[in-house]
Order: sequence, then structure tokens, then C-alpha cells
Amino acid sequence: MFTKLVESTTIPVLEQVVNFAQLRHGILAGNLANLDTPGYEVRDLSPAAFESELKQAIVEREQSPGKVLHDDLASQVQNSFGKISGELENFLYHDQSTGNLETQVAAISKNQMQHNLALSIMTSQFRLLQAAISEKA
Repeated sequence: MFTKLVESTTIPVLEQVVNFAQLRHGILAGNLANLDTPGYEVRDLSPAAFESELKQAIVEREQSPGKVLHDDLASQVQNSFGKISGELENFLYHDQSTGNLETQVAAISKNQMQHNLALSIMTSQFRLLQAAISEKA
């Protein structure tokens, strides 16, 4: 009974957003850690690819009401590594690396904000469910 109640909310979608943000944060942190490594090429997960997969999963869930979102949708996108794009995309440093501190810090900051937003919305969803269950709405 509670499973159906939770599945009918945005909580499963928010869970996947949080999972993806956590996975991406680890990759971006690895980029920062290896920024001074000669020849290191930065990696990133494609937020656009994740959004596309998530949108497809949501559409499938709406067409089949009993269907549950993939348990690990974020890991499906894990193999879609690419170089971080930006103004300095074609800039190559003297040590043959492609890293840029400012770009990496900006990407981590944006990812952290998306993660925090998803958690905030998820928290409010849980509070609403708790109020509904305890009839204190």
C-alpha cells in the first residue's frame, strides 16, 4: 500500500536525480584531484543524456501506471563519459591536459546546487506524505 503511495509521487524521480548528482560529483572531484596530472583528460557524465533517460522512464511510467522507475537509472548513463565543454574546450595546456580549474569548480558548484534542490524537494514530499498518513494535514 505504501509502495504505491510513494510511487505515485515525485520521490522516485528525485531519488534518481540525487543518485546521478552523487555519481557525477565523484567524477568531477576526480577531475579536480588529477588536474595537475600530465596528459589527464577531464571526464564528466552527460546531464543531457541523463535527463533524456529520465524523461523516457517517466513517460513509460505514465503509460504503465504500475511500472517502477529503474532502480539505478543513473548508472545507465555512467558510460556516457565525455569531455566537459565550455569556452576553453579546445584549449590544450603545455602538459597535454585539458583541465581547467574554473570550469571544474563551476561544474561541481552547479551539480551541488542541483543535488541540494532535489533533496529539498524530496524532504518536502516526505513531510507531505507524513502529514497525510498521520492525518495532520
